Amino acid sequence: MLIDHAYAELGLAPGASPAEVKAAWRRLVSQWHPDRNKTGSALARMQRINTAYEQIRLTGFEPGSAAANDTQAAPPPAPRGRTTRRRVRLTLEEAALGCVKVLRGKTTNECERCDGRGYRVLTGACGVCKGHGVVRQPAWYGWVSTSATCGACHGERVAREVCDGCEGAGRITRTYRHSVRIPAGVRHDDVLQTAQADDIELHVELSAHKIFILDDDGILRCEMPVDGFAWMTNRWVDVPTLTGMQQMRLQRGHHVYRLRGQGFPSERRGERGDFVVTVVPTFPESLSAEQEALLDRLSAASAGPLRTWQRTLRAWDRGRGKKSSTP
Repeated sequence: MLIDHAYAELGLAPGASPAEVKAAWRRLVSQWHPDRNKTGSALARMQRINTAYEQIRLTGFEPGSAAANDTQAAPPPAPRGRTTRRRVRLTLEEAALGCVKVLRGKTTNECERCDGRGYRVLTGACGVCKGHGVVRQPAWYGWVSTSATCGACHGERVAREVCDGCEGAGRITRTYRHSVRIPAGVRHDDVLQTAQADDIELHVELSAHKIFILDDDGILRCEMPVDGFAWMTNRWVDVPTLTGMQQMRLQRGHHVYRLRGQGFPSERRGERGDFVVTVVPTFPESLSAEQEALLDRLSAASAGPLRTWQRTLRAWDRGRGKKSSTP
């Protein structure tokens, strides 16, 4: 491949700087690499691009040098896109069980086709200024003419055209909409990398919960009031968990209960830990007449040692009265 043809293959004018050559090669690789470009001509075009780059690169070394003979030297890798950082707010339920979040937004990046210049360099001299970089402008009455920078090439003297990728802006704004799967067990301030085409970095924020508290050690806790009489009689009560309501049996005298496997995962994508529930028995400040009557009936129906004690106490009291009435 002739050197002039090599520059033309990269869309450059002969004599372009090494930085321009490298930037043009990277831009074209990003556009024509078979992994990204599925057209039938992508592979052949990619081979021509690499051959042109190698031809230009080798001309920058003195003949006979070791670098000139190193035809196996690999070109530099294409750069990654700019990372977009976003925050994603999750509830404790979403963080514990995993979820799918839909991300919408816009990204503005430098145009890869023109490296942010807004134009593409063509082969040959500028057709407007004939490669001089300036154009003549007639003055009043045509007596004196002045020179001005060529508006077509902006004084660079080589032919160029407006980039059709960014329409001359040098930057491209794209909208995105991605469904991102959040793994179970993420914590506050965790950072997640998405596997989407756009390089998005997610920073996790956990919202404060009205019922649950997640300790720093990963234990999920909840404090709830329960009816004191239900607590005294070992009744079943409904307890909120991350997956919904669940029944738990109260035990008189016990205030702290541990529900196995109902808490927060100990590690990302790991098994769920324990859920610690603290109950606070509550009693009415004053009893209604109906409640008083029910308590009296409950007391009267008492059995076991209490009933035996009550019979003994009544017998003793009757015997004491008889002794006091004897003359």
